[in-house]
Amino acid sequence: MKLTVKPLKQKDAGRGLAAIDRVSMRELDLENGDYIVIEGTGDSQAVARVWPGYPEDEGRGIIRIDGRLRQEADVGIDDNVSVEPADVNPAKSVTVALPQNLRIRGDIGPLVRDKLSGQAVTEGQTVPFSLSFGPMASSGQSVPLKIASTSPSGTVVITDSTNIEISETPAEQVSSGSGASAEGVPNVTYEDIGGLDDELDQVREMIELPMRHPELFQQLGIEPPKGVLLHGPPGTGKTLMAKAVANEIDAHFETISGPEIMSKYYGESEEQLREVFEEAEENAPAIIFIDELDSIAAKREDAGGDVERRVVAQLLSLMDGLEERGRVTVIAATNRVDDIDPALRRGGRFDREIEIGVPDKDGRKEILQVHTRGMPLQESIDLDQYAENTHGFVGADLESLVREGAMNALRRIRPDLDLEEDEIDAEILETLEVTEDDFKDAIKGIQPSAMREVFVEIPDVTWDDVGGLEDTKERLRENVQWPLDYPEVFDELDMQAAKGVLMYGPPGTGKTLLAKAVANEAQSNFISIKGPELLNKYVGESEKGVREVFEKARSNAPTVIFFDEIDSIAGQRGRQQSDSGVGERVVSQLLTELDGLEELEDVVVIATTNRPDLIDNALLRPGRLDRHVHVPVPDEEGRRKIFEVHTRGKPLADSVDLDWLAAETEGYVGADIEAVTREASMAASREFINSVDPEEMADTIGNVRISKEHFEHALEEVNPSVTPETREQYEEIEEQFDTAEPAQEEDQLGRTFQ
Repeated sequence: MKLTVKPLKQKDAGRGLAAIDRVSMRELDLENGDYIVIEGTGDSQAVARVWPGYPEDEGRGIIRIDGRLRQEADVGIDDNVSVEPADVNPAKSVTVALPQNLRIRGDIGPLVRDKLSGQAVTEGQTVPFSLSFGPMASSGQSVPLKIASTSPSGTVVITDSTNIEISETPAEQVSSGSGASAEGVPNVTYEDIGGLDDELDQVREMIELPMRHPELFQQLGIEPPKGVLLHGPPGTGKTLMAKAVANEIDAHFETISGPEIMSKYYGESEEQLREVFEEAEENAPAIIFIDELDSIAAKREDAGGDVERRVVAQLLSLMDGLEERGRVTVIAATNRVDDIDPALRRGGRFDREIEIGVPDKDGRKEILQVHTRGMPLQESIDLDQYAENTHGFVGADLESLVREGAMNALRRIRPDLDLEEDEIDAEILETLEVTEDDFKDAIKGIQPSAMREVFVEIPDVTWDDVGGLEDTKERLRENVQWPLDYPEVFDELDMQAAKGVLMYGPPGTGKTLLAKAVANEAQSNFISIKGPELLNKYVGESEKGVREVFEKARSNAPTVIFFDEIDSIAGQRGRQQSDSGVGERVVSQLLTELDGLEELEDVVVIATTNRPDLIDNALLRPGRLDRHVHVPVPDEEGRRKIFEVHTRGKPLADSVDLDWLAAETEGYVGADIEAVTREASMAASREFINSVDPEEMADTIGNVRISKEHFEHALEEVNPSVTPETREQYEEIEEQFDTAEPAQEEDQLGRTFQ
């Protein structure tokens, strides 16, 4: 039966599986766990274990196999293969050769048997063996084992009763069998790339089709694409994708690492470029991969020297000079696409630019599955949870997370290791396991690459840490948390989420604390901007800072951008200013970012101020900071809840009555109540320290209490920071925001504060 080859899902790769749709399985009379022979081009064939196909493949005649099986069968993706049931015997014994640099003391046979159980193997075959320890073991890598001999001969299946013996001859000296691939295990396959399915399809379309089926383009009368430019943040998988394409396609591969070709001698840099292209043309079909393109092809008007300009000119002439390049495709990677000379970014040179962006939640899960494949994970580890909580992490960050988790597991067993010995005890390898705590410790020390310049860790503040303000919290939940948590409801209602929220109120009422809590509860990235830090003495730098903040937020959504004291950078335009107009330009840039041509998807702006009269009126209209939330002076019930928060865990005497404290603190805001609690605690500590002998303190420390007298003392020391007049002014502003036309707000707010 003929079936079409497709790549396997990341989590299933490396296990010798072939996923076949159920319709084809019935026609072939196959059951789950049966073995099949996959025949590709020529005499090449591979043996695999049958696995039920994915729902989307049902009835399409598809077989999904990983890169190793594709290489053994000598087929590529979208090729047709012949499939028939295989007659394989269980293995009585298998002799395995380990790589020379892997030295293990003791019997590693049971570990090998457990890892390879159920796989079909042939003498001379190289199989990947996942090992979470040793010089070749880092996340995503496997140790290549060579099958030295099998009993009985031919293709056999490793079972729980198979006797695994370790050969004294290293794997490098064991010859490959007649039916086995001499090339061994491919370094990088399509299954090693997670979260980039669409981008990978585009690259394959641009490169595989012209190489394997040039007649299609001849029939259409068009030239095949000449080049692909991969761009995006560092660590997203641009170089990895080029390696995978080179491994999967039977094409000659030439690599140019930007800085390597630069030479101090006149003309030598250009000559090295020409040599690479000539070598590729002689070995066509070929791929030329240029890593860090911006280092050799920067804009010529910005180039510092004559050499850089000549290299760009040479590259331009090579990519579409007078000589026909033949079947040579150029792949280039850069994380600074805007620095590339524009002459390269046109049709006929780099025909397609593909952005390799920061992965979303599903992409992050696929990447984690790739890097934890074969790792001895504790069952309680939920990769979905880590994919959910790693906003802004690129592939390289997730690889670091997994590697650090494995290193934490190693640290636990390090006392049992004899570091003076060259060999590792096999029993220690068998007990090695990566636990939930290892991952939790690892994630604390990793900062996402995509947010490094402006990233602030998600605040450790919850709604429970905010006393009172129930109405305010509810409005924030509706405007910030709901659109991020329930986007499907907003889509169904065809409703746009609020772009921004302005929180205003007297100092100390908890505006900043509320912003931190809502960012935490929404499980989103949190970019904190203190207004004045964006201002710069150089023209254009302040606006650039605003642009970069929003650009980072867009590429790492969902994100909350928090502007503290926004009145310091978004003052009324047109007023007499002495800052060379930088304030007005920053306001204009903010307006453009909030309501410009680029949509803010899953990005919410929260701004706080205690002087709303100073903010430019254009920022306050609908579509920008369109939700105005008053954070008021707390009422008696609110004050009691704030006291509950600040006295949580404190040793209070029975005489302390929180209801009495709430009644006695009319006009106190949250910061005042925190100060009262702190002062009462200090009074209690002062009294205790002065009344106890230092030698007896350790024995009597449990008797210390904060009494009503201490709070009475604190109330005398700490006065309310908000006067009744100020409170009334903010209440008037709330009424004006609710009732006034936007055009009238500026004058009314100004009159209120005057």
